[in-house]
Amino acid sequence: MHSTDIAHARTPEPATGDRRRWFALAIVMTAAFMDLVDVTIVNIAVPSIQRDEGATFSQIQWITAGYALAFAAGLVTGGRLGDIHGRKRVFLVGISGFTVASALCGLAVNPEMLVASRILQGAMAALMVPQVLSIVHATFPAHERGKVFGLFGAIVGLGAVSGPLLGALLTEGNLFGLEWRPIFLINLPVGVAALVLGSRFITESKAPRALKLDLPGVALVTLALLMLLYPLTRGRELGWPVWGYVSMAGALVVFTVLVAYERAKGARDGSPLIELSLFRVKSFAAGIAVQTVFGVGLGVFFLVWTLYMQIGLGWSALRAGLTGVPFSVAVSVAAGVSVQQLVPRFGRKVLQAGALVMAAGVLIYLAEAERYGLGITSWQMALPLAVMGAGMGLVVAPLTDAVLSEVPREHAGSASGLINTVQQMGHALGLGLVSVVFFGVIDEQPAPAEVGPAFVDGFTHALGWVAAVLGAIFLLMFALPKRPAQHVEGAAGVEEAPVAGKKEPELVP
Repeated sequence: MHSTDIAHARTPEPATGDRRRWFALAIVMTAAFMDLVDVTIVNIAVPSIQRDEGATFSQIQWITAGYALAFAAGLVTGGRLGDIHGRKRVFLVGISGFTVASALCGLAVNPEMLVASRILQGAMAALMVPQVLSIVHATFPAHERGKVFGLFGAIVGLGAVSGPLLGALLTEGNLFGLEWRPIFLINLPVGVAALVLGSRFITESKAPRALKLDLPGVALVTLALLMLLYPLTRGRELGWPVWGYVSMAGALVVFTVLVAYERAKGARDGSPLIELSLFRVKSFAAGIAVQTVFGVGLGVFFLVWTLYMQIGLGWSALRAGLTGVPFSVAVSVAAGVSVQQLVPRFGRKVLQAGALVMAAGVLIYLAEAERYGLGITSWQMALPLAVMGAGMGLVVAPLTDAVLSEVPREHAGSASGLINTVQQMGHALGLGLVSVVFFGVIDEQPAPAEVGPAFVDGFTHALGWVAAVLGAIFLLMFALPKRPAQHVEGAAGVEEAPVAGKKEPELVP
């Protein structure tokens, strides 16, 4: 699952006698699983989509980046809509829209329709996903939540591992001659079932005091990101025109306007999209930078990695999916060990070690890709992938807790939502940068014999950038607290924060 604006889980203590809560849990967990799998499943199918639909490289980027951008832009607003209008109602609207968007993706007649449908799917996920933990919080009493969140973590781990394999099997299986389309169409029966059962078993809940919507803030954030991402993804194809540089510079102006507007809105009604006072907390400001840059690095790596294996090396989707298993397993194992055993003893050093371990895995991968070229095997990739996965697991699970640890209690929820949002925005930006760090070293139309060597060169070039990003993350982490403080524990939204951290492996392809 992506992440949730946990800020909005403030409701009276629920009763324990209603057995329907376990049905409600199964339904929201299914929706969370569906959302997580949908992200990882698309990565593995992208080369098939590119081949079958004749999509350009920039369209490939937007199939993934469009979803991430729409999801990021709508996360906080989705959470607030649940507070105002009822979490059950907004969840059901979100899952209905997600199901319809999945159908449109599966029935897309050209790349443009697929990109538009993916953007709609991301926007609907932004309505659906923030309600999941809020519904759990409103449905289960405090003494049962530990068990529930443990189950939630297991579901997330299962989704991270099964998504790529499911995507590979559906793509390779070519069910009914539909090629890649079943990766989206599989959501239809699941979505319909969740809608019917959710309307019956989920109990409605609202926040006692809901914050107001900040739609102008959402519009400014979205506009700024589009002004930055669109020229990045199209610039290479169009020969880097002047308007692209003007647009990217203009994005900084829009961000400046956003800051001024958010400051004024916070003073006016106390419900800005971005709580700017949080950035006075050094550890939070550094943590937001870490989350954003980490998202950029992951966005670059996973798309490039998929294209390298399937187009550059000519591997099948199934072989590529199986190759990623050591990474997924290592993430899950390291995440559990870091939270339960390492962070309580060593604090921030665990996160910094994770960044360095992940960078070491990237450099090992780079060396092997250069050494073996087109003859590299899945077994030779297993070591660097396992090292990278172990490093990522050490970072993602405890990171959210470390970033929140010095945030004042009253702002814990807003901070949690913002962390999740910038991580997704970083991911979208990373996907946009693929055109520079990967496609930028590949000819627009390489001859068939040159495709493999060109993609290997592009992959190693991109890995160098990813290693540099991880080095920057290591340095930024010095601003995090040496040991996560516990003084905000139990604040609304914070008791779930470790779960929010564990959810990050959704990026595993």
